[in-house]
Amino acid sequence: MCGPRRAFRRLIDTPIHAAESHDFVAHTHPMGRIGAIEDIANAVLFLESAPFVTGEVIDVDGGWHAGQA
Repeated sequence: MCGPRRAFRRLIDTPIHAAESHDFVAHTHPMGRIGAIEDIANAVLFLESAPFVTGEVIDVDGGWHAGQA
């Protein structure tokens, strides 16, 4: 299972969010950028290609949860 968490571009690409909010979110994120749908897709493709991986949740959050410990 892939668990997209925080700061994904699709979540903040709305008319009410200014470009400044994108910059702020990217600046506060451990990876220094906002996640993209492709980041989730790559995790899904990995899981599909690794049949011996079972019962795992992959946090697709660019390290956000690790920085919150």
